[in-house]
Amino acid sequence: MEQDDPGEALSELRERRLGALELLQAAAGSGLAAYIAWALLLQPGFRRVPLRLQVLAAHKCGLRPAVGYELNPWLVGLARLHAWRAGCAGSVCYLREDLWKVSLRDCHNVSVFLAPSVLPLLEDKLQAELPAGARVVSGRFPLPTWQPVAVMGEGLDRVWAYDVHSGGPNGQASPEPSSASVPGAPRSQVG
Repeated sequence: MEQDDPGEALSELRERRLGALELLQAAAGSGLAAYIAWALLLQPGFRRVPLRLQVLAAHKCGLRPAVGYELNPWLVGLARLHAWRAGCAGSVCYLREDLWKVSLRDCHNVSVFLAPSVLPLLEDKLQAELPAGARVVSGRFPLPTWQPVAVMGEGLDRVWAYDVHSGGPNGQASPEPSSASVPGAPRSQVG
């Protein structure tokens, strides 16, 4: 068995033109690689309660208005499509805005589905902006320093619920366990 010189093989590939079959194989290989990257990196976020379903679930529970924030235009479009298919397109809203630049001062229910690395920063934002009596539900990852009032689910489908007892611009939020109920007529936001 004779081994080729790597330089010789490379020069042979450079001189050769690709035919239709080779182009098709390259395109299929690239598509497969992109799908594998999506499946490994992004698909876990599409499991049980992604943005499109969090906002729809909040709306179906009577939380009005139900607003979702997402920077990725593809995910916003997908969420809007799911709202339309569920018959809620006029009742829920998905905005392509940065959650960090949006005021949460009028919100009484907040659902978040973010990476653990940003949760400490999110705690600061929630403490500064949420009113007393607000409820925060975190999917997949718990808030690092807050004590949950309820925990549901297992593994990747686990969620943590937190109540804010005093907060807003003039008060410090105290996320301690409590059985306080969330006030009526809430405004719901999803990050």
